[in-house]
Amino acid sequence: MPSVRRVAALKAVWDAVRGFNRPGTPGVLVRLRAVPRMLAQGFGGRYPHLAKGRLALAALALGYLVSPVDVVPELLLPIVGLGDDALVATWLVGVLLSETETFLDWERRRPTVLVGEVVER
Repeated sequence: MPSVRRVAALKAVWDAVRGFNRPGTPGVLVRLRAVPRMLAQGFGGRYPHLAKGRLALAALALGYLVSPVDVVPELLLPIVGLGDDALVATWLVGVLLSETETFLDWERRRPTVLVGEVVER
């Protein structure tokens, strides 16, 4: 029986993927271009909503998907090996969609400040 947390996580991923197709939501290229800005502003302390623990898990998931260690389950049990890859990849896409949507919303709502000098007339 799946745990409540696992079901909640899969539901969140499903909602994020389903919401990705809504009209008015940012496209894939906009989201991918936002990732470096999100990381720079998050680690620079200007973006307070970056979940560093979740980001670390995403980095581990990406590392797992591209690592040669991941080949072992595919060789021994192909269905289980591909299933765990699909689950990890789905979670990773959900995290990317969720985090970039939060960042782009924050970026759109924050006040714009221009750095410069005040000129009096």
